Amino acid sequence: MRKTAFFASALLLGAPLALAQRTQLKPAWNLFSPQDDIKLGKEVAADAKQQLPSCNAPKVDAYLTDLGKKLIMKLPTGGVQYPFEFHCVNDKEINAFALPGGFVFVNRGLIEASNNESQLAGVIAHELSHVALRHGTSEATKAKAAQLGVDVIDTLLGGNAGGALITELGRFSAGGVLLRYSRASETQADILGTQVLYDSGYDPRALAQFFEKMDAESQENSPPEFFSDHPSPERRVERVEQEIVKLGGEPKKVKRDSLEFEAIKKEVAALPVLKKETLTASGGSARPAGPPPGPSAKYAEYQASAYTVKYPDNWKKYGEKDDVSFAPDGGVMEIEGGHAGLAYGIVVSVTKVPGDATADKALDTATQQFIMDMQKDNPKMKVERQPGGVRVNGQPGLSTYLSNESPAGGEETDWLITVIRPEGLVSFVCAAPARDYENYDKAFAAFLDSVKFTR
Repeated sequence: MRKTAFFASALLLGAPLALAQRTQLKPAWNLFSPQDDIKLGKEVAADAKQQLPSCNAPKVDAYLTDLGKKLIMKLPTGGVQYPFEFHCVNDKEINAFALPGGFVFVNRGLIEASNNESQLAGVIAHELSHVALRHGTSEATKAKAAQLGVDVIDTLLGGNAGGALITELGRFSAGGVLLRYSRASETQADILGTQVLYDSGYDPRALAQFFEKMDAESQENSPPEFFSDHPSPERRVERVEQEIVKLGGEPKKVKRDSLEFEAIKKEVAALPVLKKETLTASGGSARPAGPPPGPSAKYAEYQASAYTVKYPDNWKKYGEKDDVSFAPDGGVMEIEGGHAGLAYGIVVSVTKVPGDATADKALDTATQQFIMDMQKDNPKMKVERQPGGVRVNGQPGLSTYLSNESPAGGEETDWLITVIRPEGLVSFVCAAPARDYENYDKAFAAFLDSVKFTR
């Protein structure tokens, strides 16, 4: 990471006027040291990981990390080497937060709500600005000073107030003082976030556009969760636009979107969704006493761009477009580490196939690669029955049986069906605990018999 001095000199070489006119910001009074921020952030982040449901999607975390690195390169950290981390949270609420020290958590709802990569980058830049300006521990400092008085704190704690307060603040709380920012702090994060966007080559208007979108949504529905711990300052959009003028106006060439963002947004939309009411106070989910209700004999129809399919009408659809999951109530469970797991149901996905999809061995090769990709995310998954030929809607396919560890406990049976189509490898993974699989086998077969390819 670049140190502040180099950061400033590099900008002066390229855009001296923009640097001179930009709003100058610096961290507020703080009893903590930057090293305290890192230590505290690590402790609270570990607690947050236990409480928050993870997306359990390594590709999404890797994408967020790559995007974050681009922004961090333009973030003035005062020479402090923060151990930045980025995590996707399986929560449909539109929100993100950053803990002291650079531990960033992004709700899947934010990714789904962002129109393009610039908007997502804008919110992440805003969160990173809270880290650089050390707002979390600054707010904790102000709260403690208001409670005891500065002189009392220094006397009681012998001049090591920051270190002594870490124990008190080392638990994660969504409404805790470390995430409860003032409107002044929000304005500063908006300004620095805009500067980071500008310097990173993204559309600096993206942050304002995101706020405009959230304001519009607030008129029709309840305010997004983002505003519960990020109070909206007055004239927020106008202040962002003013900073863009100070930076020299919107650049002629800016980056607004990327293929990587669109692919990740698609992947996130297909992730199973955990119901909030199933989460306990400690972050774990209450597993049902028994299996979900059996599949209904009546069916609902879902039409994607690449196929149509019928599924039991007492199941729910998660995701959108071609990458979706179908599961009964209680079919999606939270497993160790807060990860979401599909215990009962079907996952449908379309994966691009490199090379010639019409080649003789294309289906075999793509299927083997798909299985290996699944095994990376499921280390205990094993192939129980090698791929054998089947037909799906008249198209040649492969049928493979696998075993895995079930989120419901015990062993799981996974029936994988794969078909090569112009859009890629269409895969159907039918999953249920081995002890209950025969109760779902008929529904899985009916689901696959109903598949109609639309292209």
